[in-house]
Amino acid sequence: MSVIDWDRCCMARALELALRGQGAVEPNPLVGCAIAQGKQIVGEGWHTRFGGPHAEIEALAAAGSAATGATLFVTLEPCCHHGKTPPCSQALIRAGVRRVVVALQDPFPQVAGHGIAELRQAGIRVEVGLLEQEARQLNAPYLKLIRRGRPWILAKWAMTLDGKLATRTGSSQWISGEASRARVHQLRGRVDAILVGRRTAELDDPLLTARPPGPRVATRIVVDSQARLASHSRLVQTARDVPVLLAVGPEASAADCRRLADAGCEVWTGAARDAHERLLQLLDELGRRRMTNVLVEGGGRLLGSLFDAGQIDEVHAFIAPKLAGGQAAATAVGGQGVEQMSQARWLTTPTVERLDDDVYVCGRLRPAVQHEGSGLQNSILAEQGRSTSRDSLSAKIEFCKPDPRAQTVTSPTKQEEEG
Repeated sequence: MSVIDWDRCCMARALELALRGQGAVEPNPLVGCAIAQGKQIVGEGWHTRFGGPHAEIEALAAAGSAATGATLFVTLEPCCHHGKTPPCSQALIRAGVRRVVVALQDPFPQVAGHGIAELRQAGIRVEVGLLEQEARQLNAPYLKLIRRGRPWILAKWAMTLDGKLATRTGSSQWISGEASRARVHQLRGRVDAILVGRRTAELDDPLLTARPPGPRVATRIVVDSQARLASHSRLVQTARDVPVLLAVGPEASAADCRRLADAGCEVWTGAARDAHERLLQLLDELGRRRMTNVLVEGGGRLLGSLFDAGQIDEVHAFIAPKLAGGQAAATAVGGQGVEQMSQARWLTTPTVERLDDDVYVCGRLRPAVQHEGSGLQNSILAEQGRSTSRDSLSAKIEFCKPDPRAQTVTSPTKQEEEG
């Protein structure tokens, strides 16, 4: 095996390790690290929990004295500042690492190339960019939060083969089978928040909790412009046990806001009169709270609003082999939609999986670009949807499936910056 191929294998291993922290480390990034002496990995580690040791520290501890003169592969630039833990850059210098290979420079303002510069000043050979695209995909939610100040939006729905979320009377339990619902609970257990519309909260009366619990306890958010969510709702009834946030508009009555607040709900009021603008304000607010991943579970109107605004990043669709029919029955994604099929949003390398009788499709949406003369923010060039240049290795890193080896930890009660 050539040196180049060995380097790629080591970085690929670091990327695999990094994914194990999914759900446990946010709002920090997912980071993995492998240390090699010649053609042998002598230490490896990953960031296992928010506030815990970083991947480089775990790998150095595993390598011990073998780290001296070794090559360290890490998926993100080592930090050089004091946060919740000391700077990793100084630990690498003290360990006597000879060479550091970094997949991606960290855009976090207190790092942003300074960690790399510090290592080079200490005489360590530093190379940047190996499997960079894969590293960007791995940490896309973190990068969006840092650069745009908004969380990564995962859209989830279960639908019949003819695309219905419910019957014409609103009946929806259950469309998908037990295996699909178990996968949804795994998704819920790794996100910061679960977002639904008031109509969905009323019709389904869901708990929106992960059962069994996952690494995180998600805040349950209901978009309820007029603060009409009933006091007997299971969300309201359990608000003192699991956080509930009501996103209301300026038209909401003070009495209803007090009623919900007295029941244990947090009431957040968006200033904008326009509901679509207020939804974007809500995303900005969640970003300020350092929420990294938000799972949107419907209904179709809310999903359509996010789709029209170009705010959906990732899709998790569960398709049951049954027909419901009905022109008035709700469909998965409402809103205005695109005008031409050439403007339809494409999933990048979607994953298709059989879950008992259901089919599970997940994937990330291609970045939206504005068509000249089109008013839709979510349009995309047709030719971009027909081809994609991705390294074949990146297909091995599956972002849709939770890692069963991920450690369950208590999520931070206050979201903080990387450290």
